[in-house]
Amino acid sequence: MPQLFLNERSCETTADPERVNRAMTEMVKAVLAVAKEDRAGTRLFSREPVNALQLAQGHAIGKWIGTPGTRDLWLRLLRMQTKWPHREAFPEGETYSDVEYRHDGDTVDGLGAAHLTGGLAVSLPIEPRWDADRLTLVREELLDDADGGSALREVEVKHAARPEHVDTHLPWIRRGADAGRQKALEGIRTGTALWGLRSDLFPLLQFTPLAEQHFVELPEVWVRPVGERLGELQDAVSDWDPDRQPISPQWRSYVRPEFEGRRRLCWFPDTDGESRLFDWHCDFLPKPGRMHFRLLHEERTLRIAYVGRKLGV
Repeated sequence: MPQLFLNERSCETTADPERVNRAMTEMVKAVLAVAKEDRAGTRLFSREPVNALQLAQGHAIGKWIGTPGTRDLWLRLLRMQTKWPHREAFPEGETYSDVEYRHDGDTVDGLGAAHLTGGLAVSLPIEPRWDADRLTLVREELLDDADGGSALREVEVKHAARPEHVDTHLPWIRRGADAGRQKALEGIRTGTALWGLRSDLFPLLQFTPLAEQHFVELPEVWVRPVGERLGELQDAVSDWDPDRQPISPQWRSYVRPEFEGRRRLCWFPDTDGESRLFDWHCDFLPKPGRMHFRLLHEERTLRIAYVGRKLGV
Protein backbone atom coordinates (compact mmCIF):
# COMPACT_ATOMS: atom_id res chain seq x y z
CA MET A 1 0.00 0.00 0.00
CA PRO A 2 1.99 3.06 -1.18
CA GLN A 3 1.34 5.96 1.19
CA LEU A 4 2.36 9.21 -0.46
CA PHE A 5 3.11 12.37 1.52
CA LEU A 6 3.16 15.81 -0.03
CA ASN A 7 6.22 17.83 0.96
CA GLU A 8 4.68 21.12 2.07
CA ARG A 9 8.01 22.93 1.77
CA SER A 10 7.96 22.45 -2.00
CA CYS A 11 4.74 24.51 -2.08
CA GLU A 12 6.19 27.54 -0.29
CA THR A 13 8.40 28.94 -3.03
CA THR A 14 8.13 32.09 -5.12
CA ALA A 15 8.10 31.30 -8.84
CA ASP A 16 6.39 32.47 -12.00
CA PRO A 17 2.96 30.89 -12.62
CA GLU A 18 4.00 28.92 -15.70
CA ARG A 19 6.86 27.27 -13.85
CA VAL A 20 4.62 26.41 -10.90
CA ASN A 21 2.00 24.88 -13.18
CA ARG A 22 4.60 22.77 -15.00
CA ALA A 23 5.94 21.52 -11.67
CA MET A 24 2.46 20.59 -10.44
CA THR A 25 1.78 18.69 -13.65
CA GLU A 26 5.02 16.73 -13.23
CA MET A 27 4.24 15.87 -9.62
CA VAL A 28 0.68 14.76 -10.37
CA LYS A 29 1.98 12.53 -13.15
CA ALA A 30 4.38 10.99 -10.63
CA VAL A 31 1.54 10.37 -8.17
CA LEU A 32 -0.58 8.77 -10.89
CA ALA A 33 2.38 6.60 -11.98
CA VAL A 34 2.39 5.13 -8.47
CA ALA A 35 -1.38 4.68 -8.50
CA LYS A 36 -1.14 2.87 -11.84
CA GLU A 37 0.84 0.11 -10.12
CA ASP A 38 -1.44 -0.10 -7.08
CA ARG A 39 -4.72 1.67 -7.68
CA ALA A 40 -6.45 0.19 -4.66
CA GLY A 41 -3.68 0.82 -2.17
CA THR A 42 -2.35 4.26 -3.06
CA ARG A 43 -3.17 7.10 -0.65
CA LEU A 44 -2.05 10.72 -0.85
CA PHE A 45 -1.63 12.59 2.45
CA SER A 46 -1.20 16.36 2.53
CA ARG A 47 -1.10 19.12 5.13
CA GLU A 48 -4.46 20.43 3.92
CA PRO A 49 -7.21 19.24 1.56
CA VAL A 50 -5.98 18.80 -1.99
CA ASN A 51 -8.53 21.22 -3.41
CA ALA A 52 -7.29 23.90 -0.99
CA LEU A 53 -3.58 23.57 -1.73
CA GLN A 54 -1.36 26.58 -2.29
CA LEU A 55 1.23 25.46 -4.88
CA ALA A 56 3.42 28.52 -4.29
CA GLN A 57 3.09 31.90 -2.66
CA GLY A 58 0.00 33.51 -4.14
CA HIS A 59 -0.66 30.53 -6.44
CA ALA A 60 -3.71 28.46 -5.45
CA ILE A 61 -4.30 25.07 -7.02
CA GLY A 62 -7.26 26.51 -8.93
CA LYS A 63 -4.83 28.39 -11.17
CA TRP A 64 -3.28 25.07 -12.22
CA ILE A 65 -6.66 23.38 -12.67
CA GLY A 66 -7.70 26.13 -15.07
CA THR A 67 -4.73 25.71 -17.41
CA PRO A 68 -5.12 23.73 -20.68
CA GLY A 69 -4.44 20.00 -20.49
CA THR A 70 -4.80 19.60 -16.73
CA ARG A 71 -8.48 18.68 -16.38
CA ASP A 72 -7.95 14.93 -16.87
CA LEU A 73 -5.01 14.91 -14.44
CA TRP A 74 -7.08 16.77 -11.86
CA LEU A 75 -10.05 14.41 -12.17
CA ARG A 76 -7.79 11.37 -11.85
CA LEU A 77 -6.16 12.87 -8.77
CA LEU A 78 -9.59 13.51 -7.23
CA ARG A 79 -10.55 9.86 -7.77
CA MET A 80 -7.65 8.80 -5.58
CA GLN A 81 -8.07 8.49 -1.83
CA THR A 82 -6.63 11.64 -0.29
CA LYS A 83 -6.38 12.48 3.39
CA TRP A 84 -5.14 15.30 5.57
CA PRO A 85 -3.25 16.21 7.67
CA HIS A 86 -0.17 13.98 7.45
CA ARG A 87 -0.73 12.48 10.91
CA GLU A 88 -3.84 10.68 9.63
CA ALA A 89 -1.40 8.05 8.40
CA PHE A 90 0.04 7.45 11.88
CA PRO A 91 -1.04 4.49 14.03
CA GLU A 92 -3.98 5.30 16.29
CA GLY A 93 -2.87 7.25 19.35
CA GLU A 94 0.65 7.93 18.01
CA THR A 95 1.77 11.52 17.46
CA TYR A 96 5.57 11.20 17.09
CA SER A 97 5.81 14.50 18.96
CA ASP A 98 9.31 13.56 20.12
CA VAL A 99 10.70 13.40 16.56
CA GLU A 100 11.51 16.22 14.14
CA TYR A 101 12.89 16.08 10.60
CA ARG A 102 14.80 18.79 8.76
CA HIS A 103 16.12 19.31 5.26
CA ASP A 104 18.65 22.05 4.60
CA GLY A 105 17.77 23.37 8.05
CA ASP A 106 14.01 23.55 7.34
CA THR A 107 11.48 21.50 9.29
CA VAL A 108 9.76 19.11 6.86
CA ASP A 109 6.65 17.47 8.29
CA GLY A 110 5.57 15.71 5.09
CA LEU A 111 9.00 14.25 4.39
CA GLY A 112 9.24 13.18 8.03
CA ALA A 113 5.85 11.47 7.91
CA ALA A 114 6.97 9.55 4.84
CA HIS A 115 10.04 8.28 6.68
CA LEU A 116 8.14 7.43 9.86
CA THR A 117 5.58 5.33 8.00
CA GLY A 118 7.86 3.81 5.36
CA GLY A 119 6.07 5.72 2.62
CA LEU A 120 7.02 7.80 -0.42
CA ALA A 121 7.36 11.58 -0.33
CA VAL A 122 6.31 13.70 -3.32
CA SER A 123 7.23 17.30 -4.13
CA LEU A 124 6.74 19.97 -6.73
CA PRO A 125 10.09 20.14 -8.60
CA ILE A 126 10.29 23.91 -8.51
CA GLU A 127 13.53 24.06 -6.57
CA PRO A 128 16.46 21.84 -7.62
CA ARG A 129 16.71 20.32 -4.15
CA TRP A 130 13.36 18.55 -4.64
CA ASP A 131 14.21 17.17 -8.08
CA ALA A 132 15.50 13.76 -6.90
CA ASP A 133 14.33 10.19 -6.30
CA ARG A 134 15.71 10.14 -2.74
CA LEU A 135 16.30 12.81 -0.13
CA THR A 136 18.57 12.90 2.90
CA LEU A 137 17.00 14.30 6.07
CA VAL A 138 18.29 15.06 9.54
CA ARG A 139 16.18 13.31 12.18
CA GLU A 140 16.23 14.60 15.75
CA GLU A 141 14.65 12.47 18.46
CA LEU A 142 14.28 13.42 22.11
CA LEU A 143 15.94 10.95 24.45
CA ASP A 144 14.04 9.51 27.37
CA ASP A 145 16.74 10.00 29.97
CA ALA A 146 17.59 12.22 32.89
CA ASP A 147 19.60 14.63 30.75
CA GLY A 148 16.70 15.30 28.42
CA GLY A 149 18.97 15.44 25.42
CA SER A 150 18.32 14.47 21.81
CA ALA A 151 19.90 12.24 19.18
CA LEU A 152 20.65 13.39 15.64
CA ARG A 153 21.17 11.14 12.64
CA GLU A 154 20.85 11.29 8.87
CA VAL A 155 18.13 9.21 7.21
CA GLU A 156 17.05 8.68 3.62
CA VAL A 157 13.47 8.86 2.37
CA LYS A 158 12.05 7.60 -0.92
CA HIS A 159 10.95 10.55 -3.03
CA ALA A 160 9.45 11.48 -6.39
CA ALA A 161 8.80 14.78 -8.12
CA ARG A 162 8.59 13.45 -11.69
CA PRO A 163 7.38 10.17 -13.29
CA GLU A 164 10.97 9.08 -13.99
CA HIS A 165 11.69 9.20 -10.25
CA VAL A 166 8.91 6.66 -9.72
CA ASP A 167 10.70 4.21 -12.03
CA THR A 168 13.46 3.72 -9.46
CA HIS A 169 10.89 2.69 -6.84
CA LEU A 170 8.84 0.30 -9.00
CA PRO A 171 10.16 -2.94 -7.43
CA TRP A 172 9.23 -1.64 -3.97
CA ILE A 173 5.81 -0.44 -5.13
CA ARG A 174 5.06 -3.73 -6.86
CA ARG A 175 6.06 -5.80 -3.85
CA GLY A 176 3.61 -3.81 -1.77
CA ALA A 177 0.90 -4.08 -4.42
CA ASP A 178 1.36 -7.85 -4.61
CA ALA A 179 1.09 -8.20 -0.84
CA GLY A 180 -2.03 -6.04 -0.79
CA ARG A 181 -3.53 -8.00 -3.66
CA GLN A 182 -2.93 -11.32 -1.91
CA LYS A 183 -4.58 -10.01 1.24
CA ALA A 184 -7.60 -8.80 -0.74
CA LEU A 185 -7.94 -12.13 -2.54
CA GLU A 186 -8.10 -13.97 0.77
CA GLY A 187 -11.47 -12.39 1.47
CA ILE A 188 -13.05 -12.94 -1.97
CA ARG A 189 -15.43 -15.87 -2.30
CA THR A 190 -17.38 -15.17 -5.49
CA GLY A 191 -16.59 -14.42 -9.10
CA THR A 192 -18.94 -11.44 -8.88
CA ALA A 193 -16.82 -9.91 -6.11
CA LEU A 194 -13.63 -10.62 -8.06
CA TRP A 195 -15.09 -8.93 -11.14
CA GLY A 196 -16.07 -5.91 -9.07
CA LEU A 197 -12.49 -5.46 -7.86
CA ARG A 198 -10.80 -6.04 -11.21
CA SER A 199 -9.95 -2.36 -11.82
CA ASP A 200 -8.43 -1.96 -8.37
CA LEU A 201 -6.49 -5.23 -8.20
CA PHE A 202 -5.56 -5.59 -11.89
CA PRO A 203 -5.58 -2.05 -13.33
CA LEU A 204 -3.39 -2.88 -16.34
CA LEU A 205 -5.56 -5.73 -17.62
CA GLN A 206 -8.53 -5.33 -19.96
CA PHE A 207 -11.69 -7.41 -20.24
CA THR A 208 -14.38 -7.83 -22.88
CA PRO A 209 -17.95 -6.94 -21.82
CA LEU A 210 -19.09 -10.56 -22.04
CA ALA A 211 -16.27 -11.70 -19.75
CA GLU A 212 -18.34 -10.52 -16.79
CA GLN A 213 -20.79 -13.38 -17.18
CA HIS A 214 -17.97 -15.92 -17.09
CA PHE A 215 -16.73 -14.42 -13.83
CA VAL A 216 -20.22 -14.42 -12.32
CA GLU A 217 -20.53 -18.14 -13.07
CA LEU A 218 -17.21 -19.12 -11.46
CA PRO A 219 -17.52 -21.78 -8.73
CA GLU A 220 -16.00 -20.68 -5.41
CA VAL A 221 -13.19 -23.23 -5.72
CA TRP A 222 -11.91 -21.36 -8.80
CA VAL A 223 -12.22 -17.77 -7.51
CA ARG A 224 -8.90 -17.43 -5.69
CA PRO A 225 -6.87 -19.41 -8.30
CA VAL A 226 -8.28 -17.14 -11.01
CA GLY A 227 -7.35 -14.09 -8.94
CA GLU A 228 -3.80 -15.39 -8.55
CA ARG A 229 -3.48 -15.96 -12.30
CA LEU A 230 -4.78 -12.46 -12.99
CA GLY A 231 -2.15 -11.10 -10.61
CA GLU A 232 0.58 -12.95 -12.51
CA LEU A 233 -0.70 -11.57 -15.81
CA GLN A 234 -0.82 -8.06 -14.31
CA ASP A 235 2.81 -8.37 -13.19
CA ALA A 236 3.89 -9.70 -16.58
CA VAL A 237 2.41 -6.87 -18.63
CA SER A 238 3.64 -4.23 -16.16
CA ASP A 239 7.22 -5.12 -17.19
CA TRP A 240 6.47 -5.71 -20.86
CA ASP A 241 8.34 -3.78 -23.53
CA PRO A 242 7.07 -5.06 -26.91
CA ASP A 243 10.11 -3.57 -28.67
CA ARG A 244 12.39 -5.89 -26.70
CA GLN A 245 9.87 -8.74 -26.41
CA PRO A 246 7.89 -8.63 -29.67
CA ILE A 247 6.14 -11.97 -29.16
CA SER A 248 4.87 -11.75 -25.59
CA PRO A 249 5.72 -10.63 -22.04
CA GLN A 250 7.85 -12.75 -19.76
CA TRP A 251 5.12 -14.83 -18.16
CA ARG A 252 5.05 -15.69 -14.44
CA SER A 253 3.34 -19.05 -15.05
CA TYR A 254 2.71 -21.45 -17.93
CA VAL A 255 1.09 -19.37 -20.69
CA ARG A 256 0.90 -20.33 -24.38
CA PRO A 257 -1.18 -20.01 -27.58
CA GLU A 258 -3.79 -22.64 -28.32
CA PHE A 259 -3.03 -25.53 -30.69
CA GLU A 260 -4.05 -24.94 -34.30
CA GLY A 261 -6.75 -27.61 -34.15
CA ARG A 262 -8.48 -25.93 -31.20
CA ARG A 263 -8.32 -22.31 -32.28
CA ARG A 264 -11.80 -22.51 -33.78
CA LEU A 265 -13.06 -22.59 -30.16
CA CYS A 266 -11.27 -19.40 -29.18
CA TRP A 267 -13.25 -16.74 -31.04
CA PHE A 268 -15.11 -14.27 -28.82
CA PRO A 269 -16.79 -10.87 -29.24
CA ASP A 270 -14.32 -8.07 -28.55
CA THR A 271 -15.04 -4.69 -26.96
CA ASP A 272 -16.28 -3.34 -30.30
CA GLY A 273 -18.53 -6.34 -30.92
CA GLU A 274 -16.27 -7.85 -33.59
CA SER A 275 -15.36 -11.51 -33.19
CA ARG A 276 -11.61 -11.99 -32.64
CA LEU A 277 -9.22 -14.79 -31.78
CA PHE A 278 -8.35 -15.06 -28.08
CA ASP A 279 -6.05 -18.04 -28.32
CA TRP A 280 -3.47 -17.17 -25.65
CA HIS A 281 -4.40 -18.98 -22.47
CA CYS A 282 -3.31 -20.18 -19.03
CA ASP A 283 -4.60 -22.89 -16.72
CA PHE A 284 -5.75 -22.74 -13.12
CA LEU A 285 -6.50 -25.46 -10.61
CA PRO A 286 -8.47 -27.53 -10.02
CA LYS A 287 -8.46 -28.78 -13.60
CA PRO A 288 -9.82 -28.12 -16.16
CA GLY A 289 -9.85 -24.36 -15.42
CA ARG A 290 -8.69 -22.13 -18.24
CA MET A 291 -8.50 -18.41 -19.11
CA HIS A 292 -8.35 -17.05 -22.69
CA PHE A 293 -7.05 -13.65 -23.80
CA ARG A 294 -5.34 -11.85 -26.65
CA LEU A 295 -2.28 -9.59 -26.60
CA LEU A 296 -2.50 -5.86 -27.36
CA HIS A 297 1.05 -4.96 -28.33
CA GLU A 298 0.40 -1.29 -29.02
CA GLU A 299 -1.23 -0.87 -25.60
CA ARG A 300 1.31 -3.09 -23.82
CA THR A 301 -1.37 -5.21 -22.20
CA LEU A 302 -3.83 -8.04 -22.83
CA ARG A 303 -7.61 -8.40 -22.99
CA ILE A 304 -9.41 -11.31 -21.34
CA ALA A 305 -12.52 -12.79 -22.96
CA TYR A 306 -13.12 -16.08 -21.16
CA VAL A 307 -12.55 -17.71 -17.80
CA GLY A 308 -14.00 -21.06 -16.79
CA ARG A 309 -13.95 -24.68 -17.84
CA LYS A 310 -11.56 -25.66 -20.63
CA LEU A 311 -13.31 -25.03 -23.93
CA GLY A 312 -14.76 -28.11 -25.58
CA VAL A 313 -14.39 -30.29 -22.47
